[in-house]
Amino acid sequence: MSSSLNTLSLAEARCLLLRREVSAEQITAACLERIRQTCSLNALIGDFSDYALEQARSMDKKGPESGSALWGIPLTVTDAISTKNMRTTAASRTLERYTPVFDAHAISRLRDAGAILIGKANLDEFAAGSSTEHSAFGPTLNPYNESRVPGGSSGGSAASVTACQCFGSLGSDTGGSIRQPAALCGCVGIKPTYGRVSRYGLFACASSLDQIGPLARSVEDAAILLQTIAGHDPRDSTCSPRPVPGYCANLARQRDLKGVRIGVVREHWGEGLAPEVRHACEQALERAKALGAELVDVSLPHSPYCIAAYYVIASAEASTNLARFDGVRYGLRAPDAANINDLYTRSRTLGFGPEVRCRIMLGTHVLSSGCYDAYYKKAAKVRRLIRDDFTAAFGTCDVLCGPTAPVTAWKLGEFSADPLQMYLQDIFTIPLNLAGLPGLSLPVGKGADSGLPVGLQIMGSAFDEATVLSVAHVLEQAGKW
Repeated sequence: MSSSLNTLSLAEARCLLLRREVSAEQITAACLERIRQTCSLNALIGDFSDYALEQARSMDKKGPESGSALWGIPLTVTDAISTKNMRTTAASRTLERYTPVFDAHAISRLRDAGAILIGKANLDEFAAGSSTEHSAFGPTLNPYNESRVPGGSSGGSAASVTACQCFGSLGSDTGGSIRQPAALCGCVGIKPTYGRVSRYGLFACASSLDQIGPLARSVEDAAILLQTIAGHDPRDSTCSPRPVPGYCANLARQRDLKGVRIGVVREHWGEGLAPEVRHACEQALERAKALGAELVDVSLPHSPYCIAAYYVIASAEASTNLARFDGVRYGLRAPDAANINDLYTRSRTLGFGPEVRCRIMLGTHVLSSGCYDAYYKKAAKVRRLIRDDFTAAFGTCDVLCGPTAPVTAWKLGEFSADPLQMYLQDIFTIPLNLAGLPGLSLPVGKGADSGLPVGLQIMGSAFDEATVLSVAHVLEQAGKW
């Protein structure tokens, strides 16, 4: 049994731990063995096995805590989230030797709930990317096909969950960086409403877009993780004080989709959508209809402008946020600099990869005198129009649905020569970040041609993660995807 412990769901593992049928050390050892078996995926950067086993043994001596939702559960965390006394690099040479002296708020919540952190997950450098190919420590590979990407930027988190290296993971989502890799790797990933989870301790890429959220192998597991990390944090001024509902309790109450109105977003089914993705998502919506849901045609008319608006806003904010890494206070410092300007230039050139440098330059340009009104100000106005589109749609629907990504996992290096094609892979996920709304990617089968996972995106109104999770859970239980 010990050899298959890592394949259990988080909820199943927790029950066994609380009944003392397995120990925290056994379940941690099973995950660490799986990490060794699948090290070719490069899903994790940094070895914390000794720390994890020591923590597990210490917990076993004290015994299970029934009030701790994650007692003895091994998890991974994207390396863009600060972990005390554990190296945190954001997958960048700039922070290659950085060890934080504090935990992010979400990490504190996990530790308080009894979780065991067994590894930091690989990602695109500073969360700038859609494939995890832009990591300073090499790309992560897709567990279904190692010649394919896992998506990004939280590709390491998604790959570690799918490969059963852990029972769940935390990622960060700026433009789809949790949901898109969840779709490409065949796991569940949810981006909460902006402000639902504290960003304290998250290395900022684009502050008005970033959110921390969970990835897991089931909707129930994702709900348990979200329940743990959600809630107010006074250290983050954007974190909402709203009470956190009982996500897990809501799952148990909903058995079908009778009375649920699902908006099918017209703009998410057009040109560029792979036929195999279309077919799998249409089959999932037919299943929803059979479960009692009413399908409603809705439009988000400003969706075609989301890519342009997003990259202006995200690059501008990244340029500002990354200015702190100048080689003076911490991080990589270039040796033998001739003067302060030379120090800045050489430290940032050596520390940042090409994708991050590109976004910094683009962001600096759109914020410059003469360009601010032409680009940034217009992008901000488009962002408001996109949010208004969602407000109108949720006036008639409970949730919205569409494909998470337009294609299944593509080959490593396939879009290296055409960055625009890479950017377009986030076209269905970006609108939710611009609007600050929650969304979940649910696995709904495999593409008929590629044999690779397909994800259906379920979108909700502000702070209505409970409905999103409930609809996803009913669909998940009804179909053997």
